[in-house]
Amino acid sequence: MILSGDEIHTRLGTDVIIDPFDEQHLNPNSYNLTLHDEILTYEEVVLDMRQPNRTRRIVIPEEGLVLSPNQLYLGRTVERTETHNLVPMIEGRSSVGRLGLFVHVTAGFGDVGFQGFWTLEMFAVQPVRIYPGVRICQIFYHQIDGKITEYVSDKYQNSQDIQPSLLYKELNPSAELRPDPQKKLDFRLAPR
Repeated sequence: MILSGDEIHTRLGTDVIIDPFDEQHLNPNSYNLTLHDEILTYEEVVLDMRQPNRTRRIVIPEEGLVLSPNQLYLGRTVERTETHNLVPMIEGRSSVGRLGLFVHVTAGFGDVGFQGFWTLEMFAVQPVRIYPGVRICQIFYHQIDGKITEYVSDKYQNSQDIQPSLLYKELNPSAELRPDPQKKLDFRLAPR
């Protein structure tokens, strides 16, 4: 069973924490989450599951940033969420999907007890301009039956930033990221 918008509102502060919360983002059975002003791209040509892959940080200017097809972009939500006694899930908004932008490639399923910002795996079918603060996806909550064991992970729990894949920690725990400071790139549009 999926929680209604009213039930999400009722459970705020107990089973559901959304920070910041904006009443205008509440839907009949979900809550719209917004896009932060930074994204990451991988710098490797071939991504390796057993190794940490270098990333590049890009600031999304107020004027927007065009995402190119055949490129994975990692973003995150502005909102930090925390969920207890429910299963959180995110989906792209239909208005965003109709522009050919996938908001999560495969990872829309959350775990009971997850706390942190949601990392978004964004992929564009054709060039599309994105903007910071846009309502990019929606979170909704499933009730769960049975004994609950809350999510515990040293990989993604309590995430404070965009999280690239940490699968290498399972496959190759001794792997370390090669020294290469993450540069913050600011793509401002030139005046027309």
